[in-house]
Amino acid sequence: MKDGRFVVLLTGANGFVGRNVVPVLKSNGMIVRQAMRKPSSEANTVIIDAVGPHTNWQTALVGVDAVVHLAARVHHPREEDAAEIYRSINTEGTLHLARSAAKAGVSQFLYLSTVLVNGSSTDGRPPFREDDRLAPRGVYGMSKAVAEAGLEAMVKDTDMNITVVRPPLIYGAGALGNFRLLATAVDRGIPLPFGSIHNRRVFLGVANLASFIVHRLTHQQDKFDIFLVADEEQVSTPEFVRRIATTLGKKARIVPLPLFALKAVLRISGRSETYDSVAGSLEVDTSKALKTGWRPQVSLDEGLRSALIAAT
Repeated sequence: MKDGRFVVLLTGANGFVGRNVVPVLKSNGMIVRQAMRKPSSEANTVIIDAVGPHTNWQTALVGVDAVVHLAARVHHPREEDAAEIYRSINTEGTLHLARSAAKAGVSQFLYLSTVLVNGSSTDGRPPFREDDRLAPRGVYGMSKAVAEAGLEAMVKDTDMNITVVRPPLIYGAGALGNFRLLATAVDRGIPLPFGSIHNRRVFLGVANLASFIVHRLTHQQDKFDIFLVADEEQVSTPEFVRRIATTLGKKARIVPLPLFALKAVLRISGRSETYDSVAGSLEVDTSKALKTGWRPQVSLDEGLRSALIAAT
């Protein structure tokens, strides 16, 4: 505590999620120490060369009550060739930071993982739950799953409470990846071949993620816990596109294409790995998070307005 205020070290502060989480933490009376790789004009920042198994966190952790660990390696053009990068940053880097935090007397550690540790699809099965047997998707998902296991093993040797949050696709102002691609396509009036898709997918507005992080930091915790966190609505891919179009004041151009043909098109274009995330279902059971007393702060439509109107 500093002057009676909670001190939080936030990694990944200048990333998409971090930029949205920082002001929410501050508005809730917390002092946020932002870990960054490059010098910044932002107040209360610390420079960290890289998140890895040998990072020196000693100075950054002085006087810190909680660590919110968002930093991770997410995208690599050839994921299978980058297993060592994912292991070094997402697994060993996370565990080294957690050990350093525990040694420094930090009381809470919140780790942003991914729903992909559960798997890539819920087709033919119930929504994912926290206690499911894990089936990590790809090298990225595996690196997060191994980090989770290491954090759980760590709690018996420390007084630090550890929370793991598994989000689905996060959208909001400044989001990149598939959300940005979809929004750009809709804005430009590009026809999207999703008319034959009848799935259900889960999304998470960054405002809702930020509110859960605050809720978790300010309420009594178990020693180790995992939460699947998402928006209240879970909709189909075509419906998500329609919601984006409505927000932008555009008409969604969704055309029917047989699923086998869609799969072939994605394979030919070198994006076969995206088929599940477009055509497959991915639902989660958020009842555990809701039982803590947390509720999503914004609806899907409100989250899209915040994400898309801010960008125009």
